[in-house]
Amino acid sequence: MKRKLFITLALASVALIVWAETVVEHKVDQKDREFSTGEIVIKPGEKVVFHNSDEVTHNVFSTSKANAFTIKVQKPGESSTVDFNDEGVTEVRCAIHPKMKLTVTVKK
Repeated sequence: MKRKLFITLALASVALIVWAETVVEHKVDQKDREFSTGEIVIKPGEKVVFHNSDEVTHNVFSTSKANAFTIKVQKPGESSTVDFNDEGVTEVRCAIHPKMKLTVTVKK
């Protein structure tokens, strides 16, 4: 019985490690008060890493109900990771620089 439990736990651990390593991260850079891309298409469960390569502070947030988030103050050189789990279109903006706009489309 103990051996069966050990094998089950070992297999579950391996599955969790494999799953964790397959999570995809997409990098979106912030430079010159712009996002490095205006649109990105990703799959549910993937992540977007927002990196501030600018010399100014940013405040990235979503204006959509799908995958709502607010990073708040992000100083130069900082990165923040956001999970996108729900299918749909998420508009991303910067509260400090209103011309910054990114559309994240999440679909299978």
